[in-house]
Amino acid sequence: MSSLAKSEVAPGSLLQALAEFRHQLRSFLQFSEQAATDHGIRPRQHQLLLQVAGIQPGHLATINYLAEQLGLRQNSVVELADRSQAQGLVRRTEDSQDRRRVVLTVTAKGMRLLDALAESHARELDELAPRLIRALDRIKTTRAAALKETR
Repeated sequence: MSSLAKSEVAPGSLLQALAEFRHQLRSFLQFSEQAATDHGIRPRQHQLLLQVAGIQPGHLATINYLAEQLGLRQNSVVELADRSQAQGLVRRTEDSQDRRRVVLTVTAKGMRLLDALAESHARELDELAPRLIRALDRIKTTRAAALKETR
């Protein structure tokens, strides 16, 4: 058995498995971005609405919380909130515990939009899930084999 140079990729390698997984994730993200655009909002607005509507119990959808969840700066979340509020998708209220904080909630119009997007995303994931699972299994199997070889 010949050894491969470090820059070469062995068939079934971890790098190939990671590349396939990344491809499948990106395919879903491209679908999601296009679906948001097709529904008249920007992809980041969809992400904002999803985080506000899907907030975990015990949390409030504050600008700080949403910035953390979305991996964005606070001023970017404020701009998204402004745009979404102007479209009637979210409502801002003062936090009853701290009036300096603003809490976002999704309006009925925003929920109708999210419901439509959720349905199309669920259909896409029905098709994509087997490929994602295979890619994850391949990563796990390849990683386990590599760890076994080093022992």
